[in-house]
Amino acid sequence: MKKIPVYIISGFLGSGKTTVLLNMIKECERNQKRPGIILNELGEVNVESFLFNNQQVKELLNGCICCTIQDDLKETFRQFIEEIQRNHIDLLFIEGTGVANPQEIEETLMSPEFLDYYELHSIISLIDASHFLEYQSIFSSTAEVRQLLKEQISSSTMVLANKVDLVKEKSLSKIEQKIKENVKSGVPIFRTTFGNISIKELLLKRYYVHTAEAHQEKTLESSPVHEYKSEHHHSTINALKISQLPEMKKRELETWLKKLPKTVLRGKGIIKLEGSSGLYNFQFSSGNLIVEKMEETAYIQPTIILIGDRLNIEEVLHSFNRTFKTKSV
Repeated sequence: MKKIPVYIISGFLGSGKTTVLLNMIKECERNQKRPGIILNELGEVNVESFLFNNQQVKELLNGCICCTIQDDLKETFRQFIEEIQRNHIDLLFIEGTGVANPQEIEETLMSPEFLDYYELHSIISLIDASHFLEYQSIFSSTAEVRQLLKEQISSSTMVLANKVDLVKEKSLSKIEQKIKENVKSGVPIFRTTFGNISIKELLLKRYYVHTAEAHQEKTLESSPVHEYKSEHHHSTINALKISQLPEMKKRELETWLKKLPKTVLRGKGIIKLEGSSGLYNFQFSSGNLIVEKMEETAYIQPTIILIGDRLNIEEVLHSFNRTFKTKSV
């Protein structure tokens, strides 16, 4: 089954997210592509829902999909899997609230449950250039707002500095410098008015997940990792999915995870423990491992997913195979 491309559109309140989303939907219509759309609002009603008539839209209201209603987001992803299996949608757009942290949405997409169905292509972050410096000032904004803006920018694979027609060139230079201080190396910054930018740039794939089976390092010779390093410079954050896992001991897994390079920022997955029935979900971050028994789920297979900054895929996979080399796959 082909994976569905996913685009996350984030940005602070009033930055122009909906305008960009509508432009991307129009491009889908021109190319006879059927988009699925997830719209998130903090309130009880989405007053802009009329803009998406005749579209496959799922609205998540009364909360933010990156925190308070994340379970609703997961359920919505499951519902769209059914649409994917029926071949009813060709790609998926997610527009978070103005206070959403896209990294939380990214991590949900990277979970083993969804990784075989969705392929994250880009995290597009918009900033309102006419108010950006004001939002950055300790005299006119709160620490919470400044932190949120930093999170929205730092997790992006491209940034649109929107509403530049309302800003003088001197201020634009300061804005771009502020953005560069927070984005990952190689993330492009575009100046836009009314969110007007080449559709080709918006739809460009800028996020890469490398897939390998345990005990098969040679598969990396033809994997996207080499193409990514040599031809794509949009982001230094990448992910590795390891499948075909052996049964393992919790302590052995924990020791291996803690010995991984510091460039590994996050680990998660589904494993089968030696001597135990069923599957277990694990989360690893900041040196801490949490393992929980899962309910029976027929279609999920044991998988490890690692997300990091400039991951050395070959090194990580070699370390895994060396640690679990006595196991049978």
